[in-house]
Amino acid sequence: MLRIALLSLCLALTASAKNAKNVILFLGDAGGIATLNAASLLGHGEPQKLYIQSMPHIGLSDTSTASNWVSDSAAGMTAIVTGQKTHNGVISQGPDAVRGKSDGATLKTILEYAEEKGLSTGVITNMTFTDATPAATYAHANNRRDFARIFHDLLNPSYGDGVDVLIGPGRSAVDKDLAEKNQPSIAAAMQQAQRPLYESLEAIPTDARRAIMIVENRDQFSLKDAVDRAITMLSKNRKGFFLMVEGDMHTSKVEDGLRRALLLDDTIRATANRGLKNTLILFTADHSFDLRIAGGEHGKPLLDGEEGYQKDGSYRGKAIRMEDDHTGEEVVVAAQGPGSERVHGYMPNTQIFNIMMQAFG
Repeated sequence: MLRIALLSLCLALTASAKNAKNVILFLGDAGGIATLNAASLLGHGEPQKLYIQSMPHIGLSDTSTASNWVSDSAAGMTAIVTGQKTHNGVISQGPDAVRGKSDGATLKTILEYAEEKGLSTGVITNMTFTDATPAATYAHANNRRDFARIFHDLLNPSYGDGVDVLIGPGRSAVDKDLAEKNQPSIAAAMQQAQRPLYESLEAIPTDARRAIMIVENRDQFSLKDAVDRAITMLSKNRKGFFLMVEGDMHTSKVEDGLRRALLLDDTIRATANRGLKNTLILFTADHSFDLRIAGGEHGKPLLDGEEGYQKDGSYRGKAIRMEDDHTGEEVVVAAQGPGSERVHGYMPNTQIFNIMMQAFG
């Protein structure tokens, strides 16, 4: 009887440790704890009403770099998607890189591991598609501002056939950098690579498995609709997929940033409600931002509108104060699905990579 009981326990533990078929990483750029708190108060009138704040497994991630206590998106996202720290401004290269001067060791990303294993991959952002956060998943550059090199890496992958679904803005900014470096435009390079370039979600064929959509600005598409469309395409791969979704939560303009935080939270909620099987859904931030709740009362407005802004760009309202800069405190890691139980306690940002890789098995 004891042997039967032990066998049953082992089988139960094996079943509960099922690997994830899909991993979806939601990245709130500058989405620190205070920003999440303020977004809940602004959008719902109460604390802890975001979907992120209801996810069952919670941890706190350090965001320091290989050389600084305060991270930018390049170093922060590199740690998350490669499991190794680097310097600010460096995209998925090691700490032997010198920003803008010399390359360091190439750091393989979780998206590249997924491509190598035949999974489908996707990147969606409401910031420039070659900006630091999305770029760190598919490119390797010693300078985050080298859009031409980053775009080259998008169309010339080291593993698999490259990112299957990419949706984001920033077309003019990238075309400008390409022109300054005497390289073909986005449209010309895409044609040469034999990849169609779409300018709207509606233009993507319903039976598509791969799509690159690059537009001018983020107001030209719905983040929630883009994620929904991408998941539909990526789910056609029986092996599974990896998807990274970035939502800009910078609160340089306080209300705009908090509204974008609510938008990303609604997108996470909608994604979770799809009921995807064997899917790890994970939220975190690459770094925090200097926004604080310094006052306020129940039932009264959280923000003081334009009156709160000072000449130096900071914000001093009755409830909110903001200094327009990154900060170095820990950020939330929240997760659900297979492998989410590994999210707990304090951790380095490099551990998030390990959690996703272990979930994939």
